[in-house]
Amino acid sequence: MKKTPLCAVHEALGARMVEFGGWYMPVQYSSIIDEHQAVRTKVGLFDLFHMGEFWLNGPTAMKTLQKIVCQDIEALSDRQIAYTPMCRPDGTIIDDLLVYRWSMNKYLLVVNASNIDKDFRWIESQLEGNVKLENRSSTMGLIAIQGPFAQEILQKLTRQNLKAIKYYWFTGGKVKGIECIISRTGYTGEDGFELYFEHEHCEILWKNLMEAGKDYGIKPIGLGARDTLRLEARLMLYGNDIHDSTTPIEANLDWTVKMAKGPFTGSDILKKQKESGVQKTLVGFELDKGPAARHGYTIFKNGKKIGEVTSGTFSPTLQKNIGLGYVTPDLKAIGSTFDIDIRGKMYKATVIPTPFYMRPGQKK
Repeated sequence: MKKTPLCAVHEALGARMVEFGGWYMPVQYSSIIDEHQAVRTKVGLFDLFHMGEFWLNGPTAMKTLQKIVCQDIEALSDRQIAYTPMCRPDGTIIDDLLVYRWSMNKYLLVVNASNIDKDFRWIESQLEGNVKLENRSSTMGLIAIQGPFAQEILQKLTRQNLKAIKYYWFTGGKVKGIECIISRTGYTGEDGFELYFEHEHCEILWKNLMEAGKDYGIKPIGLGARDTLRLEARLMLYGNDIHDSTTPIEANLDWTVKMAKGPFTGSDILKKQKESGVQKTLVGFELDKGPAARHGYTIFKNGKKIGEVTSGTFSPTLQKNIGLGYVTPDLKAIGSTFDIDIRGKMYKATVIPTPFYMRPGQKK
C-alpha cells in the first residue's frame, strides 16, 4: 500500500489505519460521530495526499478541456474552479474532477485517487495540438481545513485576504511561509479551504494548522467522517453514486452538462437523455426505522427489483438513516416510497429533498 507523508503523524495520533484505494489511510481517530460533529460545529483537518493532480498547459489546453469535460471551461474566469464529470463517447462517467483555471493556457485538474492512472491515460489520448499533460500526484501535498472556524484559523497563517476568496475560487500565496494554492472548496458541506503545495511541506503545514486551531477545538478527521459529511451534503462518491455505467443525467448532475458550448465527448448521448428521459435516476431517501441501508442493497417496489442503494449511513447531524439510490423515474418525486432489502428484511424508504444538510445561510 502507498503511504502519505503524514502516515507517521496519523499513527502517533492513534488513528485506526485501513486500506483505501491502494493507500494506507486513517479511517478514524476518536469516533466517526465525534469527528463529524467537530467539522459541523468547529473545525477539522483532512489529509488528502492520495488525490490526483495533473497540470495541463499550452495554447490548446482549453480546446482539449472543452472536448473532454461536460462543463464550459471557456466561461470560467481566471482563478475560478469548475466541478465537472468527464465522460466517454457513450455518456458514462470516467471520473468527476475539479478544473482550476489559472489562465486560458494553464489548468490544474484534481482527480479521484482510485482513478489517477485511468484518467491520465484517457486525457493523454485526447490531447490535440500544442499542449502538455503532467502528472504531479506524487509530489503535490493536499490538506483540507473545513468547518465554521476554518477561515479564522487559516487567516492566522497567511497574509492573503481569505474573506475575498469566493466559493469555488482560488488564489496563490504563502501559508506560514509555504507556497500554496489556497482554494475555497471542500467535500463536507461546510465552509473551508483546500491547500495544495509541494509534498515535502506536509508535516510542518499540518502541525502549524493544528497548532493554530487548538483553541478552536480542531480535530484530525478520518475517512469515516469524510464519508458521512459528504453524504449529508449529497456530494458524489465515484465508485458508489457515479461510476463507469452511469451518466451525469442519470445522476442528476444535469447542471454540469453545458450543451450550449458545442459538441464534446458524450454530448450526443447526454442530449438525447435530457430530451427523452432516462431509465434510472438518483434520489435521496430516509428510512423511517431499522438499520442504515448500505451500498449495494437492493431496492424494490411492489415486490419487483427496481434499483439499488449507492450510499447510505446514519446521519449524525439529522439523527436518522439517509441514503442515495437509483430508482425508476416514476419514483423520483418527493414523498415517493419504496422498500429496501436490508439483510433479508424489507424496510420502507421515502424520497426526500437533497442535499440532506445545508449549513446555515447556504443557498441551494
